[in-house]
Amino acid sequence: MDNQVVLSDYNAMDRVLREERAYILNVAKQVKKAGCNVLLVQKSILRDTVSELALHFFRQNEDHGRQGYRTLNCRPINSLDHFLPEYMTSADLVESVPTGISKVVKITGIQNVGKTVSVIVRGSNKLVREEAARSLHDALCVIRCLAKKRFIIAGGGAPETELAYQLTQNAQGLPGVEAYCLRAFAESLEVIPMTLAENAGLNPIATVTDLRNKHACGFKSSGINVRKGAITNMLDEGVAQPLLVTTSAITLASETVRSILKIDDIVNALY
Repeated sequence: MDNQVVLSDYNAMDRVLREERAYILNVAKQVKKAGCNVLLVQKSILRDTVSELALHFFRQNEDHGRQGYRTLNCRPINSLDHFLPEYMTSADLVESVPTGISKVVKITGIQNVGKTVSVIVRGSNKLVREEAARSLHDALCVIRCLAKKRFIIAGGGAPETELAYQLTQNAQGLPGVEAYCLRAFAESLEVIPMTLAENAGLNPIATVTDLRNKHACGFKSSGINVRKGAITNMLDEGVAQPLLVTTSAITLASETVRSILKIDDIVNALY
């Protein structure tokens, strides 16, 4: 529910307006006293005049403010009592730069710059911008994976096919249920090259069978070349992926299966 103030007479209304003006004037004096000439405000200064619903939506959009003070290498100030010069930073120029139909605030010459970088993604429409932002995010995730674990392996479904082949070979020397579990795990890994072949417009069964034969002959880097529509050496084609991508996918999938197998019974909800 929103907060409401009920005024019974004109004098009360006049008093509220005077107190509001005094509050804003006090805020301006404290900002000027601290020597601040550029103020980046994330939420409304008149916090008391904004409804709780509006404040809820303001709280949902805090990423831009957080990235801003990280770039400027300064501390965010939630109260005017802490509005002190030591919490501020200096820059040579702050300007509003037009970008199409909107504007962005550009800050250059930061004295104590942080380690963050701002990237402006532009496009002819919302769909193009979202696709460009997604591609940029994917590229940054690849760099992050390489920074965490500096190893790359062949792409094109080569690692999954090799793992499936090795598990199938190991299953031949195991009895009963253990062999069945390994073969089932191997079949689940082949879903990745199967899906890759389908997305490339190839015959998935024939392509995966050919890929499986290549790995059985010792060609561990063989994968699906979607451009040529054939099985080639992925490393020679320059198709590689971070090791962390494959290991994380297999680990998370295995943990999910183990969690499901621990379920003894399912109780259906009644509506």
